[in-house]
Formats: sequence, C-alpha cells, structure tokens
Amino acid sequence: MLSREENELICRTGPGMPMGEFFRRFWLPVALAEEIPGPDCDPVRVQVLGEHLVLFRDTQGRPGLVDAYCPHRGAPLFFGRNEECGLRCVYHGWKFDVHGDCVDMPNVPEGETFKAKVKLQAYSVVEAGDLLWAYMGPADKKPPMPGFDWLGLPSTHRYVKKFRL
Repeated sequence: MLSREENELICRTGPGMPMGEFFRRFWLPVALAEEIPGPDCDPVRVQVLGEHLVLFRDTQGRPGLVDAYCPHRGAPLFFGRNEECGLRCVYHGWKFDVHGDCVDMPNVPEGETFKAKVKLQAYSVVEAGDLLWAYMGPADKKPPMPGFDWLGLPSTHRYVKKFRL
C-alpha cells in the first residue's frame, strides 16, 4: 500500500513535479492528426501533463503545440486566428509561429526589435502513424522518435482512435 506522499509523488505530472519531469523526457501522443486536418485550420485545446496548450497547423502544414495563453495579456490563443504561418491573438494581434516565436506585433511601435524578446512556450511536434507526438522535455535531452513498426505502415493497415471515458 502506498502512503499518501508516495501516491502524490507518482500521480502528479505537472511542470516541476518529479513524474512530470520524467514523462517529459519521452515522445507522447497528444492528439489524432485528423483533429487538425489541414493548413490554417481551427486550433484545438489540449491538456498534456497538467499544461493547458493549443495545437494548430500553420499555412505550410507544420503542426505546432504552444502555451494556451498569450504572454501579453493572457488571452486564450484558442480563439486566435490561424493565418499566414502563425496563430494570431485576438486581443492585440500578436502572432506566434509553431516554434513559439513572435512574428508580428502590430500594436507595438518598436515591434521589429521588441518581438525578438517575446517567446511563447512551444514544444516539438511530429506527425507519425496518424498521431501527433510531442516532446516536452529539455531540447538537449530529446530522444529519437519511437521506432514502432506500425508508425511506418499505411493508414489502411492501422486503426487509431481516441476514447474518452
């Protein structure tokens, strides 16, 4: 039987928690690829390891997983416009790419120099096996993608679904 402290240790997966830091060292399936079907589609809210995030696909078709809230005023980026290779906040129009870099600040006079200082938390995302996989740990510790055989099979030879209980 686990003590309360031991149970808390293995069940808490948020940022900074021991199990959260452990799980962040692996590639995790975070969504079905069909949830963001094409370039500039609507963003999707996801919660992974206790973090509220937004998943989107940019104009070039690259998937991005970023913090759910704009660093400017905390507006939810889920309501943002997915346009021209970035997710634009509806509050003041700051736009972020799939790497979390601010690429446009229309309401800031010194926008060209200031936007280089603004960064949104973003995670690496890879599409494989009709799933979107994210790595949420330190960049220097990133492992290779899992080598599951079914990831290389055509979609007609696998069945991938999400169930909610």
